Amino acid sequence: MALKEGDFVKIDYSIWRHSDNTIVRTTDKAVAEKNGVYDSKIHYGPQLVVLGRDNTIKGISDTLIGMDAGQAKKFELSPGQAYGERNKDLVRVMPLSDFRKRDMNPSPGMQMDLDGAIATVVSVNSGRVMVDANHPLAGERITCELKVVSRIDDQKEKVKAAFERYGLTPSSVDTSAAGAKVAFDSKVKKDSDFLINKANAVAFAFAYIDSIKSIKVEEEYSKEAERTATEDQTA
Repeated sequence: MALKEGDFVKIDYSIWRHSDNTIVRTTDKAVAEKNGVYDSKIHYGPQLVVLGRDNTIKGISDTLIGMDAGQAKKFELSPGQAYGERNKDLVRVMPLSDFRKRDMNPSPGMQMDLDGAIATVVSVNSGRVMVDANHPLAGERITCELKVVSRIDDQKEKVKAAFERYGLTPSSVDTSAAGAKVAFDSKVKKDSDFLINKANAVAFAFAYIDSIKSIKVEEEYSKEAERTATEDQTA
């Protein structure tokens, strides 16, 4: 059955900068290793996309509509279909003192939160810092290769996928007309990242699964698991 707007889909994809054929993003570990961009901090594997919604770039979402599970495509996208045109108004020069007040030592390439957007430090000269809040690929034509791994139709699997999108694997997920119940056993590390990712997953589920009106998250803790986590942090 052809994919349509609103479908939950898991895809593998790789993106190259068209101008120099440099790979800039991939969900495939083997592709990352082959192109010398493998990063051990990145979790590789199929990514969840909700078609026609804002959690992926428009050109990819538009291309996926009408495809089938297992199908693959390679195509090019213009800046307008990808990460947008460059906006000169998003490039600013700020006093270095503004950073010092925040105990920050800016350097070229450093990324920071600037008025709710991620900005990159371009240069630091004579007490001034140039920052660019454009997406790093803004203004770039890109080449994209993707494969539809699967479509998720079951409501319970959609909720599970929402949490897995943020690196959390529930020990169980149950859904009913009243909403969803998601459980995490004592094997799951309950640190600050867990709390942030849990909140993001719940927000994602509410935003993209229309039938889910409430989510109950149950967390199991054990003395031994907490002791081990503490020892890992202090080692």
